[in-house]
Formats: sequence, C-alpha cells, structure tokens
Amino acid sequence: MARLFGTDGVRGRANDELTAELALGLASAAVRVLGAHALDDEHRRPRVVVGRDPRASGELLEAALCAGLAAAGADAIRVGVVPTPAVAFLTADYGADFGVMISASHNPMPDNGIKFFGTGGHKLDDATEDAIEAAMEAPPIRPVGADIGRLIEAPDAVHRYLEHLAASGGDDLAGLTLVVDCANGAASQVGPQAYAAAGAKVIAIHAEPDGLNINDGCGSTHLGNLQAAVLEHGADLGLAHDGDADRCLAVDSTGAVVDGDQIMAILALSMHERGLLKDNVLVATVMSNLGLHLAMREAGIELKVTGVGDRYVLEELRAGEYSLGGEQSGHIVIPSAGTTGDGVLTGLLLARRVAQTGQRLADLAAAMTILPQVLINVPVSDKHAVAQAETVRAAVAEAEAQLHGDGRILLRPSGTEQLVRVMVEATTAEAAQSIAERVAQVVAAV
Repeated sequence: MARLFGTDGVRGRANDELTAELALGLASAAVRVLGAHALDDEHRRPRVVVGRDPRASGELLEAALCAGLAAAGADAIRVGVVPTPAVAFLTADYGADFGVMISASHNPMPDNGIKFFGTGGHKLDDATEDAIEAAMEAPPIRPVGADIGRLIEAPDAVHRYLEHLAASGGDDLAGLTLVVDCANGAASQVGPQAYAAAGAKVIAIHAEPDGLNINDGCGSTHLGNLQAAVLEHGADLGLAHDGDADRCLAVDSTGAVVDGDQIMAILALSMHERGLLKDNVLVATVMSNLGLHLAMREAGIELKVTGVGDRYVLEELRAGEYSLGGEQSGHIVIPSAGTTGDGVLTGLLLARRVAQTGQRLADLAAAMTILPQVLINVPVSDKHAVAQAETVRAAVAEAEAQLHGDGRILLRPSGTEQLVRVMVEATTAEAAQSIAERVAQVVAAV
C-alpha cells in the first residue's frame, strides 16, 4: 500500500482522492499523535491552528478538519486564509500543540493538500507522519460533554504575522518600486501589505482570489505577466509567490528571471559579509544549478546538498544549526526568522539587499553564472519503477559519458504526481536539451 504522506503532506484531487472523510480521519489521528501530551493533561485540551489558501475546496476541507479536531477533543484556532509560513509562525505564537495548513501550494485549483506542523511550527519527520497514518486505523477518540473541542476564531492572526514579517524583514524599502504577483493565492492580502509597510511602492497583480483562479497562469510558475508588469511600470524588481506563499522568485528591472539559486546566492553573500552565515555554510538540494556550487566555492562558502524537498533542507539546517538554505524553486529558509520557507519574508530580504546596496537586482544576481539546465516532466504509470529499469540505467550512463564531467544528469520521481523529472545540466543549452530529450524518451517507454 502506498504511503499516504508525500514530500509535503497529503495531497490529491479535492473531493476525489482528498475527501472530507479522509480529512476527518487525519484530524482525529493527528490529535492522538501530536496532541498526546495535552490529552494526558486533565486541565487542558489540545490547541490546533488551522489555516488555508483561498481555493474553493479549502472551505470543505477546513470544515471537515475542524470537525475532526473538535470531535477528538481539540480546540481548532481558525486563522482563515493565510500563507503556509503564517500557520507555522502562528502555531508557535499561539502556543498551539500543532498546526494544519490546507493547500496544494503551486498545484492547480482542483488539487488540495493537508500539511501538519508540530509544536513550535516545525514540519514533521517521516516517523511522525507514519505514526499519524497508523493512528488512522485505531478507534477514534470521542470525548463527550465539556470535553468536546471548540472552534476559536483568531481575528488578530494576520496582524500578528505582519508584525513578525516587519520585525524579521526590516522597514527600509523606501524609494523602491516593486511588483508583486500574488498568484491569486494566500499572499493576496498579506504580501502587498507587508511590502508597503516596509516602505516600498507596491503594484499588486493577481491579488483577487475567487476560489477558482489560484495559480491560474500566474504566480511563481508563470512569470510572464510579472515580467511584463515590471517593464510596464519601470519597477526596480518584481516578486512572485505561489498559491500558499512559501516560495518567492524574482524578476529584475530588465525583465530577466532571478531564480531561487540566485536568490540564495545573493542572501548567502550578504550574510557572509556580515558574519551571519553559520560556519560559512549554505544548504541546497540536488536540483540547484552547478553555477551556485561554483559561486559559493569562489566566495569561500560551503554548499551542503540534500534530497529534493524543503523538509530535507530544514532537517539539515536544524542538524547543523545553519543559517540559510533553500531550493531552486524559491523555497528559502532562514531559521533565525522562521521554521519553514517564507516567500514574503524572502521577498522583503531580497528587496532590502537591493535598497541597502544601491545595486540593481541584475547586478546582485550576476554573482553566479547559471549553467544551461533542462527539466522535462515525464508522465509514467509507476514513477518508482523507472529507476530500476535497465534501459533507463543505460541511458543515464550514456548521458554521463557524453557530459565528460562538465555537467550532470538527475532523475527523480515527483513527490505529488505520477511523473519522473529528468534534469540535465551541460555547458551548452543545445547539449542539455538533446540529452534530456533522449533520456526522457527512454523513461516514457518504461
């Protein structure tokens, strides 16, 4: 039987794979595992922060989760539509036992997801997720009378989160004009407010969520509109978030994209200069461009590499007590300011670097040279069987021989879809494209 939890919580097509019944069961099981200490204390009930992005199915799943939490004896603190990192922050700020975010991040509207944060707002490890999954098979906890959980509204949630962003991201963006693409998602309210509060002139686009338009041709996975808006308004930079705003990608004043690797390079060099980069270490995943490796090596910064997924970056950051890590996709984690990737905070810090140095974002991003990289998503019937296929192994070996050590090839299964991602880096775009297409054809034939 396939594991219920993927790389970032439980995801699926809402009301089909991810049903109200499943949400109810997950809530009850999570109270049993994550609320165990409170359940053992006769003087209090478990307290759980519940937030969501604005997709329509979030209303259904929120109702089911809150019902499951209350039925298991936990109080649900409803914080409404907020970014995923806000739920992580508020879990700690409210002193809750755990938090739940309802979002499928950058996925299209029909999908949704449920992700949990433990005490203090930290993502769960595999063992804890497995324990929740196992607890779904146990008889449900069903208190009665005064022990039934309650629903608690949290009208101050957004204000608390904005104050946190101001304290962590600074307020020195006066004179900057920036465009922010909110992906019609969870940052549609707090993103523009946070950047304006820091002093920037803000032009918000795709900031009118209707429950159906999240990530629809906008946000961090569709940067064309942001590029056009930056040029139209003569902005200093543009920032793009995904549906739950744990990502940030950027566009410089010329309209060129600045990806997560470049953002990490800019922030790492800034922290290195100020003596804030613990052990001179940056943590990134295997997907990061070789150009980042070369730029960090030249600056005297060690790059530690993890598997794909911000949870693995987080684990390495916590293990070494490091200061900065992230992914090419725009998940950037700064442990001193938060327990998970925060797209709005990343945007604030990036804009702050532009303001403080007086340099264009394009000049700051030039600290690293991006090697040509091609990524092809290949639909497959069994993503876990691909790596074992002899034809695929042979194709990868042939590709590595062709690269002669001047590039690399990486195959990995998607954490949320039946896809295998074929990534190739080479000294020329033509070579990367050719090799990636050839390997992708072999993968597709498995």
